[in-house]
Parts: sequence; C-alpha cells; structure tokens
Amino acid sequence: MQAVRPFSDEQARALINLRARYESMIEAERALAALPYNLVRKTVGGRDYLYEVVDRLNNGTSLGPMSPENEDRLIEYRATKTVLKERRNTARDLVSESGRLARALRLPMLSSAAGELLREIDRRGLLDGTLLVVGTNCMPAYCVEAAGFIVDAPDETDDFDLAWVAEAEATDALLWAALKSADSTFAVNAEREFQARNAKAYEVELLVAPSRVATMAGRERPRPIALPEQEWLLPGRRIDQIVPCRDGSAARLVVPDPRWFALHKLWLADKPERNPLKKEKDRRQGRALLATVAEAMPLHPLDQSFYAGLPDELRPYMADWQQRHS
Repeated sequence: MQAVRPFSDEQARALINLRARYESMIEAERALAALPYNLVRKTVGGRDYLYEVVDRLNNGTSLGPMSPENEDRLIEYRATKTVLKERRNTARDLVSESGRLARALRLPMLSSAAGELLREIDRRGLLDGTLLVVGTNCMPAYCVEAAGFIVDAPDETDDFDLAWVAEAEATDALLWAALKSADSTFAVNAEREFQARNAKAYEVELLVAPSRVATMAGRERPRPIALPEQEWLLPGRRIDQIVPCRDGSAARLVVPDPRWFALHKLWLADKPERNPLKKEKDRRQGRALLATVAEAMPLHPLDQSFYAGLPDELRPYMADWQQRHS
C-alpha cells in the first residue's frame, strides 16, 4: 500500500511560494522587533530631547538633547521603520493570498490558534534551537517534507505540545513571554504546572528531557516534569517546514527527526499511563510515518546504522515494523 499520496504540481507550487513569502514576512517582523519601541522628540523645560519610548504608556528614557546626531538618528529610525512595515505588510498580504490558495487546494494545515502562537515564537527566534514542536501538530511538517499526504495518519488535535531543547542556559522566561505576547489570557494550570491555558481553553503543554532541564530559566512557565522518553526526540535530523493555517495565514514548524518521532509514538501507544483514547492514534501515526520515511524521505534512512543507535526500548518497535514491511 502506498504510504504517501503525492501533491499535485499546483499544490507543490503553492507550498514553495508560501515558504518564500513567509520567510520575507518573518524577516521583516524580526527586524521591526529589533528596533526601539519608538523614538520621539520631547520638549522639557523649553528644550527638545530625543526619547526612547519603551511601552504603550509612553514610559521612556532620554537619549540626550536634540543635536545634529540625534536628529539624524530620529530621521533614520522613522525611515527604517516605515520601510520595514511596508515590507512586512506586503509579505503578510502575499502570505494570506498563498494561504487562501492552500486552503482551496486542501493542503495539510495547522489550526489558527497554533499558527498564531508559532509565529510569535518564531519572531522571537525560539524555533532556532530552543523549542521543538512535538505531538500531532508535527504531522503537517512531515507531509510537506514527504511532498504528499500521509495515508492513514490522524492529524487533528485541540492542544499544542512543545519540547524545550535548548543546550545553552536561558536567563529569562522565554516561552512564557511569547505566550503572554500572543495571548495575554494564558495562565498556568494550577493542577498541571506543565500546561498553560487561555480564555478559550486552548492548551499548551511544555515537555523536557532530563538532559535539558538545567537550561531552563527558573522563572520559565509552564514548568514541565522531565520525562526520559523525551531524550528520544533530540537526536537525528530535524525537519523545518512552513505550513498553511486554517485562517489563511502560515506558520513555521521545526519538528523532531521523523524516524525517532514515529518510534516514540509506537512506544507511547504501549505506555500503561497513556490516555487510552490516544493510543490508537499514536499507533496509526507511528506506523504511517515510518512507512512514509521509507518511501519518501531519503535523507532519513532506516538502515542498520540507524537501528544500531536505537535504545533498547525502541528496537522492538523498529524490528516489528521491518518485519511487517519486509
């Protein structure tokens, strides 16, 4: 049975355009974020000063009396901000155009809520070595990597799972700041401190491997419990793709190596503590993804070298799958 139903030429072209447009948009977003919140001329005691405003309440710090240098600085700041806003807005419109086309073409998609959160995380650079998307939300990225629809792999989810993977120690609550910026109603679930929930009951869970706990800032929220099996999502070759969202926007997904993710899913399906309602979905996703890797992901070989590097807990699942597909 075919594991992947290939995208049509039109579908593939839409995804290529979406990636280029999203990257242009997020580059402008990051450049805007790097600028001061605002620079303004302010008169104090009959004298003009240059002020850097730091928030919406107009709190700020004086950068000194207006001088030719500060005048030039203000002019340059305003011009740069205008250019970046125009670039961002143009790219955002183009992303929306590609997103509407992707929806019409029935391409794999993320929920609108997940997309909004991911864009804020990406704008802050947290997908570049600090956080990984894990769980069912990974599936659209694997579809794009395989250039087709993965057959018999459930992809619907009402929550959002992230894994903390940073190797360098963080000095601030990076994820919590992103969550609150994306939606100020997020609050930590008092009964499950590894989970945050917003006013619409959308849940975000943070996971971490024991080897990465020490790199989390003490003030980081949510606060996950270290799980040894999360170590399995760290090695290998991660996948980085741009995917459309249901509201016509787009988001970036950085997800674990599909081989390790699939075997982790098969192991979860047998974990006694696992929610019984999720076990069949785990098993189907794991089997379908391994078949997809074998059929359409040549950069992730299921060879003897990969098998030799597996921990004892995962080897039986790999051996069972190979026997089924031999």
